[in-house]
Amino acid sequence: MAFEMKTLCLAWLVVLEFGVSLNAAENHLLILSGQSNMERLDPGLSFTPTVEAAFGRERVVVVKDAQSGQPIRRWYKGWKPAHGAPPGSTGDLYDRLMQQVHEAIQERRFDTVTLVWMQGERDAKEQHGEVYAESLRGLVDQLSKDLGRDHVNLVIGRLSDFDLSNTRYRHWTVVRDAQVEVAESDPHAAWVDTDDLNDGLSKKGKLLKNDLHYTPDGYKILGERFAEQAIKLIQEEPQP
Repeated sequence: MAFEMKTLCLAWLVVLEFGVSLNAAENHLLILSGQSNMERLDPGLSFTPTVEAAFGRERVVVVKDAQSGQPIRRWYKGWKPAHGAPPGSTGDLYDRLMQQVHEAIQERRFDTVTLVWMQGERDAKEQHGEVYAESLRGLVDQLSKDLGRDHVNLVIGRLSDFDLSNTRYRHWTVVRDAQVEVAESDPHAAWVDTDDLNDGLSKKGKLLKNDLHYTPDGYKILGERFAEQAIKLIQEEPQP
């Protein structure tokens, strides 16, 4: 009996060690995209170092492609407005992003994929907030299918407090609320606060107050927050 118990304990130790080894060997793909506030974010300052510290440099691939002033329909191919006919062409920026993704990953396999999304200003300006939640969910599903996955994690940078009165961008709070709705309705999603990132001195020394864009320190903090939420979602993934 003592021999059998010792053997069982050793077996469990092997399983535990193997499990730790599996976790240590996991590979993680993180895709960053969106419009100007993502375009201005340098992942190398805070985002990439933070996720590499958590999982190991050789276990992380970060791909970023963003373009200023663009609506979500340039990523989501199934986009439709609440009223009227849809545009003739959608998804061109998504195709550009995916080209970079495939070039970066080659034949490498990943245990998790996370989309980090900072976009929505243009949709708020064009008053497409009513379809924003549906469009963002559609984009995530589109990415999941194209990468052959059951799901991808999603980290959303919520629109800031730039226009809470909806005077300049009429659907600002509609899009902002939609982003929170998407994040809080999906166990694989999270949102990041940006309300405190757009106050202070700009890169050119201009004083910003509730600006559309963030300060240099704001972008560094944003990268850290994105990384922290991405790490949390990855660590919450069920282990095989």
